Amino acid sequence: MKQIIPNLFRTEYSKMVAVLCKVFGISDIQLAEDIVSETFLTAAETWGKKGLPENQVAWLYSVAKNKAKDHFKREQLRINKINPVLKKSQDKQTELELDFGEESIKDGQLKMIFAICHPLLKTDTQIALALRILCGFGIDEIVSALFSNKSTINKKLYRGKEKLREEAVSFDLPEADEIGERLETVLKTVYLLFNEGYYASNPSETIRKDLCLEAMRLNLLLLENKTCNKPQTNALLSLMCFHSSRFEARLNPDGHFILYDEQDENLWDQELIKKGEYYLNIASSGDKLSKYHLEAAIAYWHTQKQNPDRWESILQLYNLLLQLQYSPAASLNRTFAISKARSNEEALKEALKLKLENNHLYHILLAELYKISSPKKNAFHLQKALELCKSEYEKKIILEKLGK
Repeated sequence: MKQIIPNLFRTEYSKMVAVLCKVFGISDIQLAEDIVSETFLTAAETWGKKGLPENQVAWLYSVAKNKAKDHFKREQLRINKINPVLKKSQDKQTELELDFGEESIKDGQLKMIFAICHPLLKTDTQIALALRILCGFGIDEIVSALFSNKSTINKKLYRGKEKLREEAVSFDLPEADEIGERLETVLKTVYLLFNEGYYASNPSETIRKDLCLEAMRLNLLLLENKTCNKPQTNALLSLMCFHSSRFEARLNPDGHFILYDEQDENLWDQELIKKGEYYLNIASSGDKLSKYHLEAAIAYWHTQKQNPDRWESILQLYNLLLQLQYSPAASLNRTFAISKARSNEEALKEALKLKLENNHLYHILLAELYKISSPKKNAFHLQKALELCKSEYEKKIILEKLGK
């Protein structure tokens, strides 16, 4: 019971909000969120007393429908009572119809993606809204994904919803040319969702497969639409397939991370690797090189553990990626690739230029590079990493390296 409702919230929240917005419109997105939140609160209270229903998802959908209908009736009464002249019954449905079927949910979520990623909103606001409403992220998770703080994120969410309401943004799917303009933000949101699952920011968790699977589901939803089926969309799905193929090899039975070099290749999902190659081949048909193409190619080479050229290939891909778009994570990974393809000495020179003093992964990298040449500096950087690290699992690994 303790985990069932949070898990259902993660998988069903966005679906329910999307279907409700098909009826109420994106301008009333707060109302849709309130109805869904009330539904889950009712579930927690009812299931705690009476036990779990046989079909929890169907139960949630049924209660959400009833709550939406109750609101609809109250609104009609208010309109008729306060000002009959403004009576809208001739313009609205006399009976509220909510369809929680699979196709209706898909249609609603696709429309929701592009309604939220509207050019009227700033890009960071679009992403924050999408992570909250479409993906069901909590505020702390959005803060982590966007490297921000709670106050800023709450303001972005409030102002974003207000803007959608004030501008009466349509919930209909945009025209083909407009979809193309918004696709970049949509893909970035899906990418962040997957990353939050693959590199969980929650200190008590290592991998959140549910988030990764949700990101892949949304990516497939985009590919089903011809206008969204672009090379970069396929490249992103390829990247996620390659990463997901190593899920089972990344953790030991105690839930601790297993480093790449120590992973059992027999646990890698070969079917997902083939799918990754399939989508990467499709992505190569375009003439535009995106970060997703390069990251997918890097992920591909990580599945080729027996190929002696893999680290040099990975290094060259990171060089291209950093030219296309700089990020601290990419620069750290490039430095690690230098140590593998060239030497620790050359990697150390590059690492010291980065000066990412507040990044625990930076200190872990420096500790690794100093491991042989300077045990004292190795210990210093491990201790620094321990102070900066938030993940309990990573802390255990660092403590083991320190011999504690």
